[in-house]
Amino acid sequence: MAEKCSEGLLNGAVPGETRKRDENIKRGNWGNQIEFVLTSVGYAVGLGNVWRFPYLCYRNGGGAFMFPYFIMLVFCGIPLFFMELSFGQFASQGCLGVWRISPMFKGVGYGMMVVSTYIGIYYNVVICIAFYYFFSSMTRVLPWTYCNNPWNTPNCTGVLDVTNSSAGSSLNVTQMLNQTLKRTSPSEEYWRRYVLKLSDDIGNLGEVRLPLLGCLGVSWVVVFLCLIKGVKSSGKVVYFTATFPYVVLTILFVRGITLEGAVTGIMYYLTPQWDKILDGKVWGDAASQIFYSLGCAWGGLITMASYNKFHNNCYRDSIIISITNCATSVYAGFVIFSILGFMANHLGVDVSKVADHGPGLAFVAYPEALTLLPISPLWSILFFFMLILLGLGTQFCLLETLVTAVVDEVGNDWIIRRKTFVTLGVAVVGFLLGVPLITQAGIYWLLLMDNYAASFSLVVISCIMCVSIMYVYGHRNYFKDIEMMLGFPPPIFFQICWRFISPAIIFFILVFTVIQYRPITYNTYIYPGWAITIGFLMALSSVICIPIYAVFCILRSEGDSLLQRVKNATRPSREWGPALAEHRSGRYASVLSPSIESQLEVQLLNPEKPKSDEAGVAVAISVGSNGSTHSQDSKI
Repeated sequence: MAEKCSEGLLNGAVPGETRKRDENIKRGNWGNQIEFVLTSVGYAVGLGNVWRFPYLCYRNGGGAFMFPYFIMLVFCGIPLFFMELSFGQFASQGCLGVWRISPMFKGVGYGMMVVSTYIGIYYNVVICIAFYYFFSSMTRVLPWTYCNNPWNTPNCTGVLDVTNSSAGSSLNVTQMLNQTLKRTSPSEEYWRRYVLKLSDDIGNLGEVRLPLLGCLGVSWVVVFLCLIKGVKSSGKVVYFTATFPYVVLTILFVRGITLEGAVTGIMYYLTPQWDKILDGKVWGDAASQIFYSLGCAWGGLITMASYNKFHNNCYRDSIIISITNCATSVYAGFVIFSILGFMANHLGVDVSKVADHGPGLAFVAYPEALTLLPISPLWSILFFFMLILLGLGTQFCLLETLVTAVVDEVGNDWIIRRKTFVTLGVAVVGFLLGVPLITQAGIYWLLLMDNYAASFSLVVISCIMCVSIMYVYGHRNYFKDIEMMLGFPPPIFFQICWRFISPAIIFFILVFTVIQYRPITYNTYIYPGWAITIGFLMALSSVICIPIYAVFCILRSEGDSLLQRVKNATRPSREWGPALAEHRSGRYASVLSPSIESQLEVQLLNPEKPKSDEAGVAVAISVGSNGSTHSQDSKI
């Protein structure tokens, strides 16, 4: 017991201490604020920064796209980011527990859990494929360099093969160009015919790809080990996983800009096409990329912020993390297009002929470009190691979101002490659910989940969250909560954005997503109707949680009329507010009944004073979702 006291007794740093102590003994806190910032950066900066943003940028007007992109960052991205961080930090609860603010909307938290589950399943499959390419790159010659492999077809023509044959032949430029444009690259055949052994239809699952199964197991084991002690272990890992990708990006950038044709690629990426500024699709793409890239409405931001200390300046953190995320996207574009420009110059074609996005960029176009570089296995190892780290940074938060939600919801000491087993259970289930995605039809299912499971449903969830906090709970109440927590109210700009501008932009994204909807395809493969129906059902499965739980909550509420039941269901519960007694001031000071308060012991702020033996344990306030009180002499 004394050891538990020494681990978590004090709030913050006390003179003479060698390190800070946990403020919230029961749930634990980040070791320091750097760990939280790095974890949030790793969560927001993911694969989309590398394989989606550069493609969107050049497709939507190059440098001109930056203007609507940063407008959307300022008026939508940063405000929503700040809202979710402050929401989780104030209540010190995950994506379910925070809805004590208005219990009828707890379905929003369940919707976030469903979305995080879908993304966590297929995200780790992408990581496992990156692991496979990482291991495959440990050879003298990359296996997708030439067309002399058993899996290649007669149509295969490698980049080096085109160059070598054209140099000694009498083909004119037009013939060489036609040959180049009609070719099937060895990297594409390696991807489709060897790694995936791609079937002809989404319904034809075929066999489980055993090499990928092994890599999937490796990726889940890595995620579990990094989260084995929750934020205490993941907070240490992110010092590497969140920073080393920038080292790799810088190495690839320095190498890329020294190549012939790199400037052409970068100019293609950045050259402004100002006429596209007036195109609504450009603004829609900018808003969507900001929204999805920052991880809004996934539940991860709320979860990560819930482990902050109560008075942490999350306003500062939200600005730093959001700007870092967007700057990383821009920086990654230079890295990608410098290499693609070099490849286009090597082939004598336009950059648009070799540019791609999504898995096509990460596992086909970019790896092929790397074969042209001296010591190509080294650059390939670095590139796929960077993809692995980017993916892991996001995956940590997705898994922690689910585990924290379950542990907070149950809320008793028994499950808190066994949080590691909850993490293991979630990891095992995630591994099993990911197995169908590494069959021969797995890539079809992966793209289906990516396009539907986490698309317009996120927009709906985020919009309802804004409305419920600003207009149901009340913007004045929320601004007072933030002032109590930070010592100052949110700036006027953020108040206006939260109440009017951000919800309007979110609604615009929803309308844009519906108008621009096109049935999903993969290269030339067109998805059948039944598969698209499954996609829509996945999207609806998260949104439907909101009305179902709202009806359930209203039926359970007291009241003689429907209106009275709705009012009671939307009123903050008795447990809403700061988690610790010392922070429950003002209107929260008298919320708990004397019978409950009498069971609580306040944390000792000065342990050096002589105390009785009974004061050897500091107990912080924590009221479960059912209103019961739990002692907090355990630590995570």
